[in-house]
Amino acid sequence: MRQSYFKNAALLTGSDVVLRLAGMGLRIWLANALGGAGMGLYQLVLAVYGLFVTLATAGISVAAARLLTEELSRDKAAARGMLVRLVLAGLTLGGLAMAAQLATAGLAAKWWLGDVRAAAALRTSALGLPWMAVSAVLRGFFLARRRVEPNVLSQLAEQTVRIAAVVWALSRTQGWPDGSRCALVLAATALSEAVSTALMTLFYRREAARCFGSTAPRPPREVSRRLWDILWPVEGGRALSSALHTAENMLVPACLAVYLAASGGRTAALEQYGTLKGMALPLLNFPFGLLGSLAVLLMPEITQAHIEGQTARLNALLDRMLRLTGYFSMLAGTLFWVWGRPLAQLLYHSPEAGFYLETLAPAMPLMYLESMVDGAMKGIGEQKAAFRYSVWDAVLRIGGVAVLLPRYGMRGFLTVILLSSFYTCAANTGRLLLSSGTGHAFRRWLGAPLLAAVAAGAAGRGVRRALTGFPAQGLPGQLTVLTVGGTVTAIVFLLAALPLGLWEELRAVLRQAKTGKKQGKVIKT
Repeated sequence: MRQSYFKNAALLTGSDVVLRLAGMGLRIWLANALGGAGMGLYQLVLAVYGLFVTLATAGISVAAARLLTEELSRDKAAARGMLVRLVLAGLTLGGLAMAAQLATAGLAAKWWLGDVRAAAALRTSALGLPWMAVSAVLRGFFLARRRVEPNVLSQLAEQTVRIAAVVWALSRTQGWPDGSRCALVLAATALSEAVSTALMTLFYRREAARCFGSTAPRPPREVSRRLWDILWPVEGGRALSSALHTAENMLVPACLAVYLAASGGRTAALEQYGTLKGMALPLLNFPFGLLGSLAVLLMPEITQAHIEGQTARLNALLDRMLRLTGYFSMLAGTLFWVWGRPLAQLLYHSPEAGFYLETLAPAMPLMYLESMVDGAMKGIGEQKAAFRYSVWDAVLRIGGVAVLLPRYGMRGFLTVILLSSFYTCAANTGRLLLSSGTGHAFRRWLGAPLLAAVAAGAAGRGVRRALTGFPAQGLPGQLTVLTVGGTVTAIVFLLAALPLGLWEELRAVLRQAKTGKKQGKVIKT
């Protein structure tokens, strides 16, 4: 079992990196194809679309994984009956979400987003919601079966279809209005969801023969009550959180338009919003995917230590998680602080995106720590506190946007993001330490990584100045400067961080993985 666990962890981590790379490449291509204003419109559509995706999939995804795991451990016939009812529930939720989005697309575009061009994109994106809900149920079935290959392969196929369809559509519609091109992008997304669900269905037919054989489905016990007990709190909580984030995303361009009334108004606001949300923030969030392997290795261990009351082991695991996250996030933040502007110029030809990368880079340790701590809190049963802090954060962000953006424009929004990162990181980390009984060690978690970041930042700035005269006008020259400069910066950081505690933690993680593989071989033998 341990060997299978680490095999699944490696497969999930590898596929996650590939999917993130493909998604990042698609976003970069989209940003250049749509431009700042088109990307701003696309981000507005995604804000509303994300709310309906939450309604269609959030509860049924959790319910499928949990209820099918319970039934498969008891009775195969009842498990098959549960799967049938979950698929019907998924179709119902997806169909209702699709109908609601189709019915409100015109109103949402005009009154919520303030841009009637978004209506067509909202209508086309709604067509993928039922497929998405059914796919969520099937993914839950395979997770309950401890099979990750179907989920990985279907996601890879989904991303491949999406990229191919988007590139094909936008390459043939240059000069079309932004609203029409955004609708084509969302239509490609709906198509990819349908393909992914069809592929998951084929995988299910093969797996069903192995799992159920000729067993006929039988109604499980209290299925309605058990399903409702999961759907109601999950759907309600995530829908509330998604609605607050949607409100913020709709408010930002409107407040920016007030600030930019004399210099472009709504069009300029959409362009700045698209540059930040569609260009800079995806780059800042991308490295976090590489922490997936750390989360896969540590989170189940954290949960087990909490359940078994092993306080010392839990404290050691949390200390390791926070320490490694601190080192990784400081390295990523240093690279973006030093090389953010040249990177944005290479990828987007946008000095504005480079400014956003450079400004938000110091907040990356807070952003990454908050995300890792959020997962750890759920592992020790503090998910209600994590949700409460996220709701308060969303409310405070909306207030900050309404007060600061009309006066200070995008600089006000950057201030809101920085303050939000500090609040969520401090609140979640404080609650985690209090609940687990872990003593704080901020000098280990942030102090030592900060020393390495200062050394690396100074070296990187020196290299950047030294390469100023290098002919970097063309693509090969820009790539050379970024590769050499980024490599030197990373090497200096690692050389400084290894004696400060990084090497000690890396050895511990590698030793844990090696022990797990050996235990798996012993069990198999």
